Amino acid sequence: MDTMDKLSGRAETLKIARLLEVEPDALAFLRTLPVDDVRRFREQSVAALFDRAPEMLDRIASATKLVPAGVAAAISQKALGPRLAAAVAGRLEPARAADIIEKLPVTFTAESCGHLDPRRIKGIVDRLDENLVVRIAVALAERGDHLTMGRFVGHLPDSALRRILPQVDDAAVLRTGFAIDVPERLGQIIELMGPERLASVIAAAADEDLWPEALAVAGMVTGEQRGRIASLAASQPQDRLDSLVATVAAQDLWESLLPLVALLGEDERRAVAALPSLRGADVLGGVVRAVVATGLWAEFLPLVQVLPEESRKTVADTAGALPSADLDALALEVDKRDLWDLVMPLVELMDDEAKTRIFELPAFQEQAP
Repeated sequence: MDTMDKLSGRAETLKIARLLEVEPDALAFLRTLPVDDVRRFREQSVAALFDRAPEMLDRIASATKLVPAGVAAAISQKALGPRLAAAVAGRLEPARAADIIEKLPVTFTAESCGHLDPRRIKGIVDRLDENLVVRIAVALAERGDHLTMGRFVGHLPDSALRRILPQVDDAAVLRTGFAIDVPERLGQIIELMGPERLASVIAAAADEDLWPEALAVAGMVTGEQRGRIASLAASQPQDRLDSLVATVAAQDLWESLLPLVALLGEDERRAVAALPSLRGADVLGGVVRAVVATGLWAEFLPLVQVLPEESRKTVADTAGALPSADLDALALEVDKRDLWDLVMPLVELMDDEAKTRIFELPAFQEQAP
């Protein structure tokens, strides 16, 4: 499982745990499975929980249609409670559900949202007054219910998002982005944030220990936006960048970080290479092992090029001690991507035994004059 899948799998596991009302640790085994399978399991769980509703819910929903929306709202609040009210709303036509929601206190609606059938969200949100949508979103943020915000935010219009973003803190933005159900919307949300707010959000990743969430968000956007996030991260003070490397090393998230490093300019790469946290043999060895597992040599070697000599020697020794199959895979990837100019300085730092092993590789032999 690559790291983007690792982070996506973590988010999917949190969503399933909320859905099934169990502790996330009880579902930790899901994180080792392909993320597409975990996502399908979540979708199947949603169907199993909401499609086979007791007949009682349909009877309540039918009765609700016979009374004015204000009366139905009062019944929902006083007699049903947030969980049952959400279950009934899921059995109503979206327009009718929206009519009732508009008569309910925002705090009650926010509490109910976490119990609503996720498949009904878009139809209901599209029919709600925008002022109410904004108030509900802010209430969810105040409750710290980022998983439910993640269900809703992808369905909100730009006009609502422009009003919501200034009212929620940076940590909430990151946690919601991590849990978003419609990742295709993240690019537009970042544009709506503007450069100053995006910089503030990236700084919050260090202050709030939310680097995995920031890496997940970076992995869900593309092109110029991903490069912008990479540059903002690289421009953080050294202690903040060190906290990023420490988090990545502890959680083995190199496959998410290295593609971002590859987008940096040379000065930015040098700032990363100079980090104290990248000098330890354990950390550098972990990077090499991750690169071997994922084939991200093209992303890693430009960073190696600007590491201090002692660190480059550590990388060279670690690479030189790789099993023959991994060395062969390295040589094939280097040959395929034409990375020999970056690899040869590393080979020169290896001991004689490692050099001999490298020179005997078929891919290297093909490069020999």
